[in-house]
Amino acid sequence: MFQFKQFSIEQDKTAMKVGTDGVLLGAWVPVGHRPFSILDIGAGTGLIALMLAQRTTAEQIDALEIDEDAYEQAVENFENSPWGDRLFCYHAGLDEFVDEPEDEYDLILSNPPFYSEDFKSNDEQRDLARFQDAMPFEELIEAADLFLSEKGVFAVIIPFKEEAKFVALAKEFELYPFKITRVKGTAQSETKRSLLAFGRDEVLEVDENVLIIENGRHDYTDDYIELTKEFYLKM
Repeated sequence: MFQFKQFSIEQDKTAMKVGTDGVLLGAWVPVGHRPFSILDIGAGTGLIALMLAQRTTAEQIDALEIDEDAYEQAVENFENSPWGDRLFCYHAGLDEFVDEPEDEYDLILSNPPFYSEDFKSNDEQRDLARFQDAMPFEELIEAADLFLSEKGVFAVIIPFKEEAKFVALAKEFELYPFKITRVKGTAQSETKRSLLAFGRDEVLEVDENVLIIENGRHDYTDDYIELTKEFYLKM
């Protein structure tokens, strides 16, 4: 079990454990537009949906998870949280969900699978969670366009090397970045991740910055502490 300040995550049944990427996205995503409805695509253990339940007053927080074990774990984590009445998990793939669009969402987010290399491990569940062929970027962006409300926000965390491609794809659906944070492990290391927030309106100037996680081993930067202190117990 992974214990946060206001909720806990059981993760014994699923291959994908609590990780920095999910915490980063859940803590970083802009919520200044005060979303009423939220959709987390590829929920895993339900971590990001739970973080948004803590951060917002959204009354409808839906999560979508295709893997049966992860889905069951997410439901369990939702029910054990203080916000169980606002959280709901669908056991379905994105393609099934898109076939029956019922709702619009003011915030859509995803920590999508993104190892598109040919290498696969012998753990089919982990591969499903991590490989991009389980949820191509095009499919994800198309779904965001379909479900996003007029003033809604669509946010993802992806490998930095995929950023330009993802932004170009989003533009084809008239979704435009307004905030980009590039993440580095240390000041000396390469940029590893891009946090991207999109809206339907093109902005003149994108809010861009860099987030460095550590000064050294387990010596976290002030910026990272400030971002995650409402969640991690020891921050």
